[in-house]
Amino acid sequence: MRPFTIRGTKYRSLGWTKSSLSMAQGHCVEVAGLTDDIVRVRDSKNPRGAVLSFTPAEWDAFVGGVHLGEFDRRRRNQ
Repeated sequence: MRPFTIRGTKYRSLGWTKSSLSMAQGHCVEVAGLTDDIVRVRDSKNPRGAVLSFTPAEWDAFVGGVHLGEFDRRRRNQ
């Protein structure tokens, strides 16, 4: 399954979760459906905007890559 975006109010009541490490300015994403067949991700600053959807396997692969540092930001000159 490829990630896709959905707009609208359909997903407002999913029980979105924000990281406890998010900044006070709201620079983060929210996740819903961690125990469902589809994991959904949205921008916390635009809760009525696009929603990305992933299978649990895709989400687990992404989170595993995060834990391994595969998505760490690098300095421009590196």
